[in-house]
Amino acid sequence: MKKAYAWLVVNGFIESEKFRQIFSWLVEAAERQQCILEIKTNTQLLPELVLGEEGLLTGCRRPQFVIFWDKDVRLARLLEKLGLRLFNCAQSIEICDDKARTHLELSDQKIRMPKTVIAPKTFRMEGYPNLDFLQQIESRLGFPMVVKECYGSFGQQVWLLPNEKELSDCLRGIQNRPFLFQEYIAASRGSDIRIQMVGTEAVAAMHRYHAHDFRANITNGGSMEACQPNDAQLKMAKKVMETLKLDFAGVDILFGEHGEPVLCEVNSNAHFINIWKCTGVNVADAIVAYCLRNSKNE
Repeated sequence: MKKAYAWLVVNGFIESEKFRQIFSWLVEAAERQQCILEIKTNTQLLPELVLGEEGLLTGCRRPQFVIFWDKDVRLARLLEKLGLRLFNCAQSIEICDDKARTHLELSDQKIRMPKTVIAPKTFRMEGYPNLDFLQQIESRLGFPMVVKECYGSFGQQVWLLPNEKELSDCLRGIQNRPFLFQEYIAASRGSDIRIQMVGTEAVAAMHRYHAHDFRANITNGGSMEACQPNDAQLKMAKKVMETLKLDFAGVDILFGEHGEPVLCEVNSNAHFINIWKCTGVNVADAIVAYCLRNSKNE
């Protein structure tokens, strides 16, 4: 039986052992399913794929599909222009990488999210010399208030601010980086559920909790336990996947005052080592199987 051939595109500047382990697990999962998954970096591919040249990829074996485990959206779009099937696609990665874009795309889908105000754009040399606009935001969201930079992972660049002074100080530190203001969901303090989705199927889920931090992220010292999402949580996660046209993702859901699901964030390249430690489910197997199944006839 001839093995399938595919690429795993990663960032050439990442040296973290956590990332290397994920890449290794994906390659091993592919091998178990009779697929050669070759790692390619963005630093390797971008100099090779020159815009406007004809016959690109003719000198190498064309992959059946690409698992795009990076956020280099420009490279992703270039590969799509060359006719390659990417999991996830460039548009979905771009939307999920920007928390404001994620909120905008989902805001008309009857998916409950924290009340959100996207920060007004400023410029590198300007920052926010005038903070008068905060009065309207404070009146709508109240304190404590969550501030999130639009680009960030592992619960970093997220603050819970108790008053106007700390909010003002935080904005002066952020300066011109894009961010948003959000309602604080007090009922879910230090607690959420991560559902690892592949297609519209929930392949694993864990409850994350932290006794001393409003964020539940394991990286910040949180704990975890396997859990079974309820119907409302599963319905929300499926709706998110369909709306954002995601092939795989980690969908993070908060708990409302009466236990109802409130969407927190969507991670298009969710790390799956912790969820394996928690549940025993190797998400890499499900991702590779999905990619093989959905690229055969393309």
